[in-house]
Amino acid sequence: MADQFEDVFVHESSYVDEPCKIGAGTRIWHFSHILKDCDIGSDCIIGQNVMIGPAVKIGKKCKIQNNVSLYRGIELEDGVFCAPSCVFTNVNNPRAEIERKDEFRPTLVKRGSSIGANATILCGCTLGEYCFIGAGAVVTNDVPAYALMAGVPAKRIGWMSKAGVKLGDDLVCPLKGDRYEETGDGHLRPLST
Repeated sequence: MADQFEDVFVHESSYVDEPCKIGAGTRIWHFSHILKDCDIGSDCIIGQNVMIGPAVKIGKKCKIQNNVSLYRGIELEDGVFCAPSCVFTNVNNPRAEIERKDEFRPTLVKRGSSIGANATILCGCTLGEYCFIGAGAVVTNDVPAYALMAGVPAKRIGWMSKAGVKLGDDLVCPLKGDRYEETGDGHLRPLST
């Protein structure tokens, strides 16, 4: 199975349907299933019991931990972290007896975002760069870049730096020293990179 992809590890208990693209250095662990037409970047880690696809795009250096399902219409940009058992939906009002595959809504998770364990991301939402979704939160709307979100439904309770550290009132990353400023429209932007 892994022989078809250069420098990719696929555990013998996992399946990769064809055709798929998987970048070098990616590791797919136990009992996972990658459905057809997926495009997975290099140096990703896909944990146990993960289902991806069909036609899902995942950037480079993403970490998708155990028991996560990524459905058609979900895109993860580079460096996204999905903690165990976080949930993505693909329709807003599912019913077992009603076919709604034509109602799938796209979900975009932008670069560097982190999603906590057991968090739920409703379809149609965009998660901004380097945002941080707390464990168990339920995201029902778009999330600004660098936002720290928690609760049901999720609300912004602070800001996070690119390095993944909560920012204080001075909006300076205590780990890296990067400075940020709030914009007039309720967003955050970096002053240094």
